Amino acid sequence: MPVSIKDIAREAGVSHTTVSRGLRGSSLISEETTQRIQETAFKLGYLPSAAARSLKTNRSQALGVIVSNIDDPYFSEILQGIEEIAQRSNYSLFMAASQRDPERETCIVQAMREHRVDGVIICSTPFSDEQSRIFSKYGIPIVVVNNQAVEDYRYSIYHDDVHGSRQITRHLIQLGHQRIAYLGNSISGRTTQDRLAGFRQGMEAAGLPVPNLYLYETPGSEPEKGILASDHFLALANRPTAVICFNDMLAIGMLKALQQRGVRVPEEISITGFDNIIFSNYTNPPLTTFDQPKRFIGQKAAELILSLLDLTSRENVPDQKIQVLQGKLLVRRSTAPPS
Repeated sequence: MPVSIKDIAREAGVSHTTVSRGLRGSSLISEETTQRIQETAFKLGYLPSAAARSLKTNRSQALGVIVSNIDDPYFSEILQGIEEIAQRSNYSLFMAASQRDPERETCIVQAMREHRVDGVIICSTPFSDEQSRIFSKYGIPIVVVNNQAVEDYRYSIYHDDVHGSRQITRHLIQLGHQRIAYLGNSISGRTTQDRLAGFRQGMEAAGLPVPNLYLYETPGSEPEKGILASDHFLALANRPTAVICFNDMLAIGMLKALQQRGVRVPEEISITGFDNIIFSNYTNPPLTTFDQPKRFIGQKAAELILSLLDLTSRENVPDQKIQVLQGKLLVRRSTAPPS
């Protein structure tokens, strides 16, 4: 049988009301009594009921987190950052993957409503206006992370991808590359457009042309898509000497494909990624990439949603809050001067 407030009251020799106050740390009873109640509760193994607490506070102490793919290592570090902050505030996470499927979105929204999540963090995934409006209708605040439609949301944390891609391009140009290609992700919306924009800006600043054949997109960003994309660049009469990939996953696929075809990296083609997922330092050769502060982004997103929940209770919510964070270039051995 679980330990109840009655058991604690009997053991500590106080009333049920005093136990309730002691467990909450109420100032209506003495510090000595509070300490005795809490020590008794610990000794007996008392666990407070989340359901009962929710009824009293009108809060579930749960945050919903929606990602596009749960198996993408990019999200794991963001989730770690979110969880670190949530745990400190005694919040649990309700996580779900949309898989870019509208039907799944509908089910996720329904499940999160049923579990009465206090707030929702949407990470790097397009999410329909209709589903977002449902959260808003029920007073559930939303914070988006690197979302492709950041302008549609009032509260957002995102990485400056234009700046990051520009830094990668500048690095390759400084190495002496002039024929630089870009491999994008056609279903990533704003993110791939920002990274493409940074690439174009870097090339334009150096006075270098970007032939249309040097711009290629795949419907996704898994390594398999990078393997398939390599055939496009290798088939060009005037091959690029460097390829900037939308993310590390595509770059890892490109590396494998080039090695299988006997093309040396970086001696014949330099390859770069983006995001600095954990595997990027263990490829052969290690991958030059742009390091997003992923855990920090997750922490800032969690801090923002919790601050909104706190402000909501005091009716002092800001109209908008958008934070833009920047990462840093990591130069490894997948890039070198053109031969």
